[in-house]
Amino acid sequence: MDAYKLFNWGLLILTFGLLIYLGYLSSKYMNKNDEGGFLVAGRSLGAFVAAGTIVATGFSGWGFMGSPGVTYQFGAIEVLGNFFFAPAMMIAVLYFARFLQRRALEMGSNTIPEYIAQSHGSGAMGRVLQGVAAFITILLLLVFLTSQIKAVGLLGASWLGIELNQSAFLMVAVIIIYTMLGGLAAVAWTDTVMVCGMALAAVIIMVQIFTSVDLGNWEASLNAIDPELLNPTTGAHYGDSIGTVFLVLPYAFLFAAVLPYMAIRFLAMKPDVKLHKVGLYVAILGALLSLIPIVGLYVRMHMPDLADPDMAMPIYLEQFMHPAIQGVITLFIIFAMKSTANSLLHTVASATSHDLRLSLFGPVSSERMALRINRAAVVLLGIVALLMMLYAPPFMLSWLGILGSGTLLASMIGPVFISTFWQGTAWGALTAMLVGFFTSGYMMLFADVGWLIGPLTGCAVSSACYVGVSLIMRPMEFSQRHS
Repeated sequence: MDAYKLFNWGLLILTFGLLIYLGYLSSKYMNKNDEGGFLVAGRSLGAFVAAGTIVATGFSGWGFMGSPGVTYQFGAIEVLGNFFFAPAMMIAVLYFARFLQRRALEMGSNTIPEYIAQSHGSGAMGRVLQGVAAFITILLLLVFLTSQIKAVGLLGASWLGIELNQSAFLMVAVIIIYTMLGGLAAVAWTDTVMVCGMALAAVIIMVQIFTSVDLGNWEASLNAIDPELLNPTTGAHYGDSIGTVFLVLPYAFLFAAVLPYMAIRFLAMKPDVKLHKVGLYVAILGALLSLIPIVGLYVRMHMPDLADPDMAMPIYLEQFMHPAIQGVITLFIIFAMKSTANSLLHTVASATSHDLRLSLFGPVSSERMALRINRAAVVLLGIVALLMMLYAPPFMLSWLGILGSGTLLASMIGPVFISTFWQGTAWGALTAMLVGFFTSGYMMLFADVGWLIGPLTGCAVSSACYVGVSLIMRPMEFSQRHS
């Protein structure tokens, strides 16, 4: 093993120790609360930590590994699409977070499926809603988590000089440990440390790229390879029309506002947090991380015949960075991917150990028992996701991520987002979740319509069902309550 690989192992062990220590500290803090300490960090997140965990989760594995690969294959249109995420998340923080936060606090909601149930139903129907929302969340976020584990495993393997499976196991084990210890508080605190490193990595990468290439030669080289890279005539992976890329803005807004692993951050913020500060931090950090896909164009110029586009970032670091700097930046990128992976794992474990448990069996005898179930779910589902990655067929990281997150978005948009300004019924919420799930899932898997059309079509159909079924069922529910 050469000196640089030893250096990388040293960095890894040091930072893994830091992450586990943060998990231990947050567990001490969390144990002072009820189950909400594990699920929503005791509603304790301040402005910078809230912004850090939002951006780290939104811009991680797909941003540092998937997005450069997509840019390598499809060109600058992915760079444009990526830039819409920062303003979209800022808008979600400024104009949506407070309502969701206050309403969840009033009802005592600790998860998004619980929020859906409490805001739409009670008794048996409330338990059905919570269970269905939990099941959809578990299924789709396990798919997304699989892509994150592969991403972090690929990069860690090349960085440490080990096999993919060994790397994935190592990364998942550490995520399981600190997430199990501290719940959402551990996830948020470690995310904040990680996003600072991610932002620094983005700055270093951009300095290297723009000080080592002549822009005119870069443009000429890419045009010689494929004129579509810089001057697209279609929306490429987003859809047939070039204008479909602008759909990323509403998609990214809904992504931040509706998806359970993102929206849970709004529930976890302090009730008196200054949202304009959160939005400012989100804008700054998001703008820096939006630059990362440019790596794909840089690698395409120098190495136009990669067999696997998802290797654009690892090859960039190997070929164009000094080994010591490569080691530090790779660590920051591993941070990036882990920040989404830990959020997904926490959300899936919460949906299993809290929402599915309450739906099927009701509350347990004590908060201590509930916490044990929460932690056991983190371990079990982390192992399940690792096995899914090991035995999954080949897939493109960004596509699998959008399959999971986009379909979940289509399922949740009615009962989470539409309900903020128009309250539907329990049957409307149930119908919307099921219709959104099947519409988006079918279009992503079987219809050749681009990566955004399927989820956004699912959102439209799901929203219409939420309103339509609620209008039909509201008189029936009213008559039943007053009969």
